[in-house]
Amino acid sequence: MSDLVVEKQGTILSLTLNRPDRLNAFSEEMIGKLTSEIKQAQSDESIKVVILNGAGRSFSAGGDVKTMGQASGSDVYEHIGRLNECILAMQNLEKPIISAVHGFAAGAAFNLALASDFIIASEESRFVLSFSQVGLISDGGGLYFLTKVVGPHKAKELLFLGEPMNADTAYKAGFLNRIVPLNQLKDEVTSFASRLSQGPTKAYGKMKKIVNDSFHLTLEQVLEQVGSRLFLTSNDGKTNTLSAKPA
Repeated sequence: MSDLVVEKQGTILSLTLNRPDRLNAFSEEMIGKLTSEIKQAQSDESIKVVILNGAGRSFSAGGDVKTMGQASGSDVYEHIGRLNECILAMQNLEKPIISAVHGFAAGAAFNLALASDFIIASEESRFVLSFSQVGLISDGGGLYFLTKVVGPHKAKELLFLGEPMNADTAYKAGFLNRIVPLNQLKDEVTSFASRLSQGPTKAYGKMKKIVNDSFHLTLEQVLEQVGSRLFLTSNDGKTNTLSAKPA
């Protein structure tokens, strides 16, 4: 069985981290295939939304500690490079990505979820950045994403102390979009994805890019980017002229 299960239902692509015996700890195959599928989704016009989830008891434990202990410095460097490529592919995908989190999202897996556009979590889920506990620096974009969500002071607290957050704390901190009972997680995520899949995919993609870029752009630059994207291609290939009037 593959370390990443790929399923397509209509316009929704579901990518499932599939090493349940290792709490879906990352493998080279998993990250490589995840990156490939996300890149392919960009050019596949039949795909409107991507769902990322984990098999078994948890979303993911992040990096595989067992293989880390056997890896050389160059191996670790290459692994981080592959993970970074995946994170960038997620950010560059001009379609919504939803992470469905249950159990633990730990270390780089938490950062993987943060790289998505929406996080819907079950009530019992836990989030932890445990890098400092083993003398490592957060990889997978955590230093970037955390600071954007909670600011530098809170980000340093989470990174330095490595204390787990429950779903309620993560929601109040601004990491999560919704919290639901575990037995409702799949239905809630599917419903949310279905709603997005019926929306204006091209407009979503442009808004996603501007929002992601907004932290290093001035207001004038954001307004200019919006203005330059008023002519969007609709899902049926026709050109829509969007009104510049306030919504």
